[in-house]
Amino acid sequence: MAKAMMAYPELRYPFEETPIHPEGATTVLYQGSEITLTDTGDGEGLLARPEDLPRINGFELKPEGACYGELCVSVGDDLLVERDGRQWFDLTAFAERLDQPYVADAQSRVWSFAEIPEKRKSMMVDAMVPDFEVTDRHGNVIRPVDLKGKKALIVTWSSW
Repeated sequence: MAKAMMAYPELRYPFEETPIHPEGATTVLYQGSEITLTDTGDGEGLLARPEDLPRINGFELKPEGACYGELCVSVGDDLLVERDGRQWFDLTAFAERLDQPYVADAQSRVWSFAEIPEKRKSMMVDAMVPDFEVTDRHGNVIRPVDLKGKKALIVTWSSW
């Protein structure tokens, strides 16, 4: 009797669990970036080291608060948290203060943050296109800064 064979045995179990990040790490998804944090504090929300803030969402801690360009948010005890003798920045409290939507999978330790509404407002007022890059049909990478001073028509399409 003939034995049934699968054409691609390496694809037999395509849905096997694979690690998202190293054991004990946390992944933050924001604006197309995947940031792996190896050191996060324990708590109900997502606590990150203050020095990780710029690579997570572009904000920097300054004397006037957490700042992104001209946008500054005052930082109090609700955002800077002291745990085990270390200082942490509460990203979920920060998102809630800015009305920034987010979703979290606590078991997998993955957090996904939507764009900060206040950042989007300034883009609409200043009529500035967000920073992105695309590859043209010739393989050249094009960014909005490359088109400064030129008129451009940007057409997007999706199959889903």
